[in-house]
Amino acid sequence: MVGFGYKQAWLAIRDGQEASVVDALGLRDLGPVSWRDGIDLAYLTDDRVVLTPQLPGAGESRWLLVTGRWLFGPGAAVDVAELSSVLGTEVQFFATYRVGEAHRWERAVDGRLVRAFGYVGESGEVTDWRGEPDAAEAAIGIVRAPRDAETDILVSEDDVMRLAGAWSVDPSVLGAKPSPGPLRAAAAP
Repeated sequence: MVGFGYKQAWLAIRDGQEASVVDALGLRDLGPVSWRDGIDLAYLTDDRVVLTPQLPGAGESRWLLVTGRWLFGPGAAVDVAELSSVLGTEVQFFATYRVGEAHRWERAVDGRLVRAFGYVGESGEVTDWRGEPDAAEAAIGIVRAPRDAETDILVSEDDVMRLAGAWSVDPSVLGAKPSPGPLRAAAAP
């Protein structure tokens, strides 16, 4: 496998099935691709994503990851609660972009958004705060809602990876593990 996550966006879908996820996101299946070529595709194009096979992760569950720059774009704007409802499972969204220290995560269970957080380190602004932080977020320093424009919240790319690992799968460490199969490439609508 090849790790990813830094300067990237991805979805984590509990027990996700490739065909169902492709359909739910309105993608066009382009077939299997090697891990190296697929991750390059995800990082270097704006209209392609790759789907992993199901990977073991948090909660003794299996997680399908979908990654690509397309998930950053306004055209993607994936509604995790709606996707969770359509797929009938938990869906998470993560994004991290080093240049402006912009970091984001969302989590939906049973079609209901249970947590959303957005942060721009360049300005120190919390851009989204819905739901209450859980123990995994507390472990990275997210413990309470900001009450005013002055915030002491600091979030790094590494924090996003740690949270992804606690909630589902940390994609940055995948390179150290054997591959359960190829990636699947897909074109964005």
